[in-house]
Amino acid sequence: MLWTAADAEPGGVLGSRPMSRAVVAITELVRDRVRRDGIDLRGGGDLADRYVRDAVRHYSERALGGAHPMLDDEQAATRSVLAAITGYGVLQPYLDDPAVEEVWVNQGTRVFVARGGTSEELDVRLTPHETRDLVERMLSTTGRRVDLSMPR
Repeated sequence: MLWTAADAEPGGVLGSRPMSRAVVAITELVRDRVRRDGIDLRGGGDLADRYVRDAVRHYSERALGGAHPMLDDEQAATRSVLAAITGYGVLQPYLDDPAVEEVWVNQGTRVFVARGGTSEELDVRLTPHETRDLVERMLSTTGRRVDLSMPR
């Protein structure tokens, strides 16, 4: 079964399962804190890990009081939020997989990988917004950009 943005909770997909509302909420909490504090977490590291773990802990405490739905797996939620904040979101698990030789997006939403010289389409779909965000994040470290004046 292919997951699409329409199947997912708000915020898209991660891997082949939709991100839960809890993970989306925690991701937004971390993004709000990052904006408020005026820092850049793209490099990952201890600060990103601390921000995410603090947000997961805070969310879980409020969920125990009935304010939010409970997290099924705090460690998985932490990994998902870290990938969304510091990595390349839904693509990060494939970029981290040593068996994956290449990752590409076709038609703006379909994701493929090459493993052992064989390509396969993943059970992942990106929304146009997710694709644009990923491209901008990837290019931000190179000083390049994609816009109407430089579409390629």
